Amino acid sequence: MEKHSESSTYQTEQAEDSHAPSWLKMGAVAAASALAGGLAAAWFYRKTLARLHQAEAEPPDSGSSIAEFDPGDGI
Repeated sequence: MEKHSESSTYQTEQAEDSHAPSWLKMGAVAAASALAGGLAAAWFYRKTLARLHQAEAEPPDSGSSIAEFDPGDGI
């Protein structure tokens, strides 16, 4: 008599269970791609990001040519 662990049906089921589902693999690839893209964009725009952070830290320039909005102007 054939043992259950040696049957062809059992071996096929066991082989299928050892592999991750394809949607899980695709999700992992998509997540890794999104992370790599975000890091690449941050590296590419690092100078621009540094300027924006520096501009936040500096006080506003009082001599700028753009007038501040005054709600009482009636405009």
